[in-house]
Amino acid sequence: MTAPATLSPIQFDKTSFKKDGKYIFLISGEFHYFRVPKKDWKSRMELLKEAGGNCIATYVPWLIHEPEEGKFIFGTGDGVHDLEDFLKTARDAGLYVIARPGPYQYSELQYDGLPGWLTEKYQDIRAVNIDGKPFRSESVSYIHPLFLKKVKAWYDRVCPLLAKYTIRNGGPIAFVQLDNELIGIHTWYGSIDYNPVSMGFGKRDGRYTQYLWRKYETVEKVNYEYGTQYTALAQVKPPRPDGATNEFDLRWRKDYFDFYIETVNEYAATLARWIRESGIEVPLVHNSAGPSMNSLFLETVRQMGKTFLLGSDHYYNLDPNWPQNNPTPQYAVGVFCSLEMLRLMGLPPTVWEMPSGSASDWPPITPEDARACYYTNLAFGMKGYNYYIFTGGPNPAGAGTTTDVYDYGAPVGARGEIRPLYAVQKDLAAFLQRNPWLTEAVRESDCRFALDFEMSRAEQYWKGRGKYPLSGPEAWDFLRRGALSSALCAGLSPVFCDLSSEEWTNDTRTPVVIVSSPSMSAGRQMRIVDFLKKGGKVLLGPVVPTLDDRFNPYSLLQEFLGNPEIEPPRTSFSRVTIGSVSNVAKNDVYTTRKLPAGAEVLGTEEISGKPVVWKLKTEGNGEVVFVGLRWTHSRNEQHQIMNLLLVRLGLKQKVLCSNPNVWTSWRSSANKSLLFLMNLYSAPMETDIQCLRGGVYKPVVKGKIKLAPMEVRCLDIK
Repeated sequence: MTAPATLSPIQFDKTSFKKDGKYIFLISGEFHYFRVPKKDWKSRMELLKEAGGNCIATYVPWLIHEPEEGKFIFGTGDGVHDLEDFLKTARDAGLYVIARPGPYQYSELQYDGLPGWLTEKYQDIRAVNIDGKPFRSESVSYIHPLFLKKVKAWYDRVCPLLAKYTIRNGGPIAFVQLDNELIGIHTWYGSIDYNPVSMGFGKRDGRYTQYLWRKYETVEKVNYEYGTQYTALAQVKPPRPDGATNEFDLRWRKDYFDFYIETVNEYAATLARWIRESGIEVPLVHNSAGPSMNSLFLETVRQMGKTFLLGSDHYYNLDPNWPQNNPTPQYAVGVFCSLEMLRLMGLPPTVWEMPSGSASDWPPITPEDARACYYTNLAFGMKGYNYYIFTGGPNPAGAGTTTDVYDYGAPVGARGEIRPLYAVQKDLAAFLQRNPWLTEAVRESDCRFALDFEMSRAEQYWKGRGKYPLSGPEAWDFLRRGALSSALCAGLSPVFCDLSSEEWTNDTRTPVVIVSSPSMSAGRQMRIVDFLKKGGKVLLGPVVPTLDDRFNPYSLLQEFLGNPEIEPPRTSFSRVTIGSVSNVAKNDVYTTRKLPAGAEVLGTEEISGKPVVWKLKTEGNGEVVFVGLRWTHSRNEQHQIMNLLLVRLGLKQKVLCSNPNVWTSWRSSANKSLLFLMNLYSAPMETDIQCLRGGVYKPVVKGKIKLAPMEVRCLDIK
């Protein structure tokens, strides 16, 4: 028998994945050796390859391999414990492997994949809420010293075994995952962690006390920031996570959340160090539990460096409690934000868990829905993905929380049956093989939305408005469900830019939409001013920031704009007209009490006659349109005003789409271009489409384009 060819390492950069110096798509399928019968490993791996796959992912469950403390079980011949045989089979099949040794797995396993003896015998390691009560037996405090001691014993056993099968050693393991969906195991079931042993409350050398010392040095500074009267740093208690009504409350809660994130990063760094010490040199990865959690890992990405890859999980339906049964426009907005966040972090946008079945039989994952999901992710920039799951099988005795069989409605069933979803995945891989240039493709954009990573995570500590006219979470919600959704319905082609970066300020070709809360860091305000001084164009709203990110007075941007005075929203009925668009639906209206000198009024609140929208030329020939409105997209007037106001700022739309229910994404690389048309509704749609080419709008095809229900279509742009 001929020895299998050695697999080349997989690398990645901010564009995509690379193999042998060429960009590739990473196409992976979740394939659990402990569930799929051993006799079927090879044949099902071949099925994955036939469907275009080049990789498989598997958890390595702690509870299966250490069922009793100190008793490790590997290589019994039953398949359930035969990790090495599985890795050899994958190598022989020419498939890469993403190894996921936990300690957490979830995966509908008992105790979320932790050994039962761990949480039952050592209950002090559990994460607790502010009142000291555990969330549940499976939610563990990541940095509790006893938990880390037990994890180290597990890693000492499993990681050297994995190291034998990494790419460098002629094996198939191309990536190793740190834990699983960090933070989710806390926030889903209770709150962030307040375990007193882990956090070191009340101790001079405790983590929380040391965090405060590094940040403030003295208790006097802490008291000044928090409005408290402590006499020693070790006395400072964590704040309750309830509503914050003033700057003192917000600083205190923000600090504790930042401290919690610091402990998560400490945990991740500890796992990474142990993995490296075991001889594993492949890139490390982690899966954010969903689009709303990506920004929580910004520090992790920076800390881990260039050999760490964050991706996200993009489910649209896992059980009857989900808000939708199929990929909807709301789902697409989340996908867009998630992939754009990953791109701005300098990573190839990757979906580590792409829906490929469901833990619930009802509502089902249908082939039509899945196809729309996959192509929507591709349209918005996905460069790699892992189907969860590709194939299943029997749950090991006593290990699963589902039935005796973990089938998941996967494309290859628990008994090896081929389902219609398999053809969808096979067709997608064939499409990517026909269009390999998509690995390097970028979105043709006509406007940008400024992303403030801090605002996107403010919901973790900013509860309620308090004395402020708008909260950070409300502003973040408005960006996604209001302004961005309206822009997509207007047929615009937005991308994100990072407010914390200088890079975006050098490009003044397209207008930038900036959604602000009352709080924005000094650096971010400075960059906006710098952009305007360079001649940039900004659509700003629904308020002008007057505080820095520590909730101290800071009004650089307001002063640059001539000190407009913005009034908080009224509770009474308001009617707004902007140019030719009247009766604009909204959530809140922020009128301007005092206009900047030279401002041109573009829209008013009709009952009071006060300005709501105005335009101003700034120093450096910059232009600002201020929009004192906050809405959830629900009316045509809302996408009409987005288009109207951005045109006033020089917008040159890339794609003209006559139907606001059909969203577009034009992706190009060198001399190749594709236009994705997304109909994420249960009814057919039709639209006229023109693209801007050579300064002229030209129809992509003659006549109207008709889209079937839940169809994403790709058209060549020549």
